[in-house]
Order: sequence, then structure tokens, then C-alpha cells
Amino acid sequence: MTRIQLSPAPAGLHGQLRVPGDKSISHRAVMLGALSKGRTTIDHFLLGQDCQHTIEAFRQLGVPINMVGDTVTIHGVGLTGLRQPAQALQMGNSGTTTRLMMGILAGQDFDTELVGDPSLSKRPMKRVSQPLSQFGARVLTSEGGTLPSTVVGQPLHAADVQLAVASAQVKSALIFAALQANGESTIREKLPTRDHTELMLRQFGADIQSSADRLTITVQPHPVLRGQHVLVPGDISSAAFFLAGAAITPHSSLTLQKVNLNPTRTGIIHVLQKMGAQIDIQPLASDGEPLGDITIQSSQLRSIDITATDVPAMVDELPLVALLAARAHGTSTITGASELRVKETDRIQTVTTTLRQLGVQVKELPDGWQITGRDAWKLQDPVFSSFGDHRLGMLVAIAALTSPTALSLDGAEAIDVSYPGFLADLRQISGGDQQ
Repeated sequence: MTRIQLSPAPAGLHGQLRVPGDKSISHRAVMLGALSKGRTTIDHFLLGQDCQHTIEAFRQLGVPINMVGDTVTIHGVGLTGLRQPAQALQMGNSGTTTRLMMGILAGQDFDTELVGDPSLSKRPMKRVSQPLSQFGARVLTSEGGTLPSTVVGQPLHAADVQLAVASAQVKSALIFAALQANGESTIREKLPTRDHTELMLRQFGADIQSSADRLTITVQPHPVLRGQHVLVPGDISSAAFFLAGAAITPHSSLTLQKVNLNPTRTGIIHVLQKMGAQIDIQPLASDGEPLGDITIQSSQLRSIDITATDVPAMVDELPLVALLAARAHGTSTITGASELRVKETDRIQTVTTTLRQLGVQVKELPDGWQITGRDAWKLQDPVFSSFGDHRLGMLVAIAALTSPTALSLDGAEAIDVSYPGFLADLRQISGGDQQ
């Protein structure tokens, strides 16, 4: 376990920064490139461990993939061209890889075992395996509904599925299964979730339609997918840490360049605006996902109330919303976020622990928090833990920017799962000594 020191940034955050490529889009670009005919080139690919596991899994499934820097070249084998791997596919810590692969592998003509690290092996997989069964899929899990899992490849039939949870991962797994079914399939959501899979599938040539309210998706089977060029925009989930840091750190003025502005992902921006942050967005021309430059200044924030309808557009950023609330005037309430209990950690519990260590008054709710903001941290203990969760590690680093003294972070290596260069980028804009 790695312990690092995290320094305050009394002069604030300044300059311009281009964050790494969007993780969700990087995963999906590899998957669709592998399932397409011809060559796919991905630029600004995220080099984090999660996305590396996706690449390695498809290599084991017989797909030629080359990497030079953050450019990935894939020679696709088509929807039916994957071959049985010689050993179990290692998912590492990546829930996205695992759940989407279940949908991809369900319609193949071979069986595949999926395994993961201890953290991933605690996360629920029946939320995917059960709805996939409506397509005739067989996804076997442990008795507790977790990894290891065996995907029994077999022919799939069309289905009309109502999702029980608002999860883009589950939805995407079902879409991949529907591509291999014997007829038109329909997937219905309770709340709209991020639509990267649908957008990218259309780019690659699939016939997939979404209703005006984005709650109903219709998928035509067996498309001929063609290799594409994919430019991965900056990950707003990564940019969100710096946006939050600049908002709460005095004397800050920071620009995040070429960030993904997909409306299913911009909940954190709307939260910052509602809380009174000084934020400006400049859209940029794009052939794919919408993107733009975001400039933010340090701001006096006010409290906010978040409910279940707000959650899908910022589920990964909710720990940061809790940190913003801890610095805002008044009492904020965040509810409808029970999904956070089945992430890399129980994030409701681990965020509560972290905020209390900062001296924040926080009440843990079954599906969120009630948080009373304060003007300055009142440290209870300067040694924090990442709990093995990349987002918690980065959260502590952002909290340290306004700390009265340096903080220590145990388990800092978890940050590399999604953002290997995070601490270096933080040093660049803060002039600090995060190491």
C-alpha cells in the first residue's frame, strides 16, 4: 500500500489542462472496434488500468490490437469472429468491462470465464445476468451473485425488457445481447442513463433507435458494423475533480479543455451552476460526442438538494457533490443514490467516513447524505484512506487543497485505475507537492 503526502494550494488552481480520455467511451470504442469489420483507430484513449483490461480481454478473444501512446488501432473480427480464450478473462477492477462483456459473450458459440480482483468480486452481477436471461442468455455467477462468472454462449432470442435499475452498464449489456438476437428487441429504462453505447453504435452502422424521452431503445439484430475513427473527448468524471477543486479553493481560475459535454453526463456542471459557481462553457465543433472548454473560478457555494431523478447524469460524481456540499453555505441533501453502495466501495459509507475525518457534519442516509457545510476543515485525523477506490483517493487529494495542513493518503495506487497521471496534473495546476 502506497502512502503519499497531499499539500494545500494557498495560491489556488490556475492554467489550462486537458484531462485524459473519457473512460466510458474508451471502453466502448474498443468493444465496437473489435466487433466491427475493418480497422478502427481510437485517439486520446484513456490509459488507465480498467481500459487496459478491456484491451487485453479482446486480445485473448482473438482480436489484433496495437497501442502507440494513447492511440489504439484495432483490426475488427465482426460480431461472430471472436474465438474462445485459452484461459479466464481477467477483469481487474473494471465493472464496465465485466458487465458489458457479459452481453457481448452471451451470444457467442463458446463459453467464457470472467474473474476479477477482490473488490470487483464483491460487486453484484445478477443485475446483469437476470435481465440477460430474458434474451435466453446463461450467465452463471457465484452463489452470492458475484464473480467468478461463466458466460455460456448460445443463440439468443429477441426480448422486450424493462430495466429494474437505472444503470448504463446494464442497459449496454442488454443492447449487446440484442445485437445478436433473432429479431427486434426493446429495452425500457426507468430513468435516462448515459447513452454512449447507442451513439457509438450508430456511428459504427447499427440500427438502434431511442424514443424522444430517451426511455425506450429499439435494437435491430445482426448489423454489419464498420471500423471507424473515434476521438475520445476528455472524461468529465475526471475533469469534475478539478472543477470541484477550483470551485472550493480560493484564488482559482482554471480551464479544462475538450471535455465531453454529452447531456447524459453533465450533471456535475448543472450542480455547480445551481450552487452558484462561476463557470463558463465554450462548445467546440465535433463530429462525435459534444465537447467544449470549461472555465471555472473559485466561488462561494450555496447548499443544494439532489434527488433520484438527478442521479443518473452524475452518479460517478456524487462523492464530489458531497465534498462541494461540505464547503457550501447551508445544509444539502443528496438522496436516490443507493447505487453508490455497490460501486468499488460502499461510497455512501466511505464518503461519510472521509467527510467526518475532515470535521464535516454529515448524516449518512440509506441512499445518500445530509451535509452541513463549513468554511474550513476541522481535521480529526490527517491520515486518510482511499479504501481501494480510485474516486475516494482523488476526492481526498481535492479536499487537501484547502486543508490547513498537509494530508496523508494510504492506498494512493488505487487512483491509477482510472487516472494514472492525476497527481502530476494536480501538481501542474496547483504548484503543490502531491507525491
